[in-house]
Amino acid sequence: MKIGALSRETGVSQRLLRYYEEQGLLTSYRAEGGHRRYAEDAPVVVRRIRTLLAAGLPTKVIKDVLPCTSDSGEGLDVCTLGHLRDRLTGLDEQLAEIQATRDALATILAATEHSGDLAGAA
Repeated sequence: MKIGALSRETGVSQRLLRYYEEQGLLTSYRAEGGHRRYAEDAPVVVRRIRTLLAAGLPTKVIKDVLPCTSDSGEGLDVCTLGHLRDRLTGLDEQLAEIQATRDALATILAATEHSGDLAGAA
């Protein structure tokens, strides 16, 4: 399958397909004339990559877990549990940091509004 056909079938730009290849997520071979060719299962691989990216996994992690995918990429083998748990823990930590930042901003905003109310009443 040529890169243009893979791009059309998956809706992923040719540039992004080349990036996936650079990251070791997708493989191609060179046909006569030097044109990239992809295996017939390449559309499935690209859909799995897109599913894992949508779940917030970086390409470095996807490279490790991609061999353990099944079906559309939503089903993963047990070998991926460590990666997935680490990523989920990281997201939980980011959420806690964002919540703390939000709370601090809300406190500042409330204090500022309160002092503005007092100044207006004087």
